[in-house]
Amino acid sequence: MTQRPKPTILPSTYTQTTSPETFPAPIHGDISWHTLISSPQTESTHLCAGIATCPPVTGHLCAHRHTQAEIYHILDGEGDVTIDGVVSKVRAGSTVFIPSDAEHGIVNTGTVELRWYYVFPTGSFGDVVYRFRGDEKETAKAKL
Repeated sequence: MTQRPKPTILPSTYTQTTSPETFPAPIHGDISWHTLISSPQTESTHLCAGIATCPPVTGHLCAHRHTQAEIYHILDGEGDVTIDGVVSKVRAGSTVFIPSDAEHGIVNTGTVELRWYYVFPTGSFGDVVYRFRGDEKETAKAKL
């Protein structure tokens, strides 16, 4: 019989007391994130999630794709999200579904931080391999 994962509750100060992650190559965007739920750090088996942040003026995540579908829920700020060439405006309260292998990116178009909650249908963020436009042979892994 498979054991059920234990619930995880992170303190409200988690993103202020832990260092954000970034891509090893700054050419992939001006972005950082905190992985909140992901094995092996948490006992998740089917989902991983976190909060991403892009600063005003320069903040962006370059066009990329990955095998897993993804959901964004915009927490603060405003920006343009591009999915398979279609640009859509998003702002605090917007929710975005990104299909599996759809090319997508996001740009902060506002004067404050653009922050969003993201969710992937896999137990570990390490399973998500980012394939950036123009660099399809290379993959980007998160840098802790």
